[in-house]
Amino acid sequence: MTDELLTHAHGNVGHISLNRPKAIHALTLDMCLAMSDALQGWAGDDAVEAVVLDHAEGRGFCAGGDINLLRHSALNDGGKSGREFFYREYQLNHQLFSYDKPVVAFMDGITMGGGVGIALPCKYRVVTENTRFAMPETGIGLFPDVGGGWHLSRLGGRLGQFLALTGARLDGAECHFAGIATHYLPSEKLAEAKARIIEHPSRIGGILSELSVTPPEPRVEANCERINRHFASDSYEDILASLEADDSDWAAKELATLRTKSPQTCKVALRQMTESEKLDDFADNMAMEYRIASRVLTRPDFAEGVRAVIVDKTNDPQWNPATAEGVSGDLLDQIFALLPADEEWKPL
Repeated sequence: MTDELLTHAHGNVGHISLNRPKAIHALTLDMCLAMSDALQGWAGDDAVEAVVLDHAEGRGFCAGGDINLLRHSALNDGGKSGREFFYREYQLNHQLFSYDKPVVAFMDGITMGGGVGIALPCKYRVVTENTRFAMPETGIGLFPDVGGGWHLSRLGGRLGQFLALTGARLDGAECHFAGIATHYLPSEKLAEAKARIIEHPSRIGGILSELSVTPPEPRVEANCERINRHFASDSYEDILASLEADDSDWAAKELATLRTKSPQTCKVALRQMTESEKLDDFADNMAMEYRIASRVLTRPDFAEGVRAVIVDKTNDPQWNPATAEGVSGDLLDQIFALLPADEEWKPL
């Protein structure tokens, strides 16, 4: 076990609290392994009826995966330790998705990347006025992994494609509107919700409904028609052209945002969404995302994106290829290709 993850049981409820507040609880390999171990133990314990997943303190649920570890791997060990992290993290994502007992994720505060990966598989997903949800990976040369292809491709209209490409942030009300969250609670009610769930784990749905309030008007709703129109195509070039042809401020803003993203991983994300939507098994989705991650991790855009956005904070990544047109179908085929049989991802 690791002190970056607190696991204990309260009566008939298992409780997992992320405990790495200085990094907004970004996931490490040890945290993923400890979470998997706790879930595996409770799965075989008839006394445990449900699991609560939250964060111990600080301003966010989980900011993502340990990006510095991944960059170090890309630059120093050919991606070996990075692939191990993805492998175990994706096993955890699948474990939560297929878990037999209800899991309640409290997505209070920042919930991004790897945080989305552990929250969205849960049966109950609670947001608050503090929630800030995003899959911002294309800005650092990654793609919306951890099951992002599965979850985002199943949102209404083209909202998932919009979120995957732009990395746009949604607040709690918008998450509830989109179906990302099952319940919207005021943050002041979270302690009561957890206490009541611990007391009556068979009544989780009823307890959360009783404490829920009507969210504010979701701002993204007003833009859904624009999103569906401009992001309608599975061709990245078509999306850019559609935005370029619109002289509205909204289109100009989204186009400017896309111009900062890695063309390679934007194209990867679009193909990922298309392929994920066709799948009927979450494990197949995770196997596909592991193939993508294994290749993208060591391609130039990832280390360069992390340098520009996170390490040096210059926000001037030099993408390679530099344009959407430069990202060939052959390159995408290589990124999505099967791995050797002994390297393919498998569930726990």
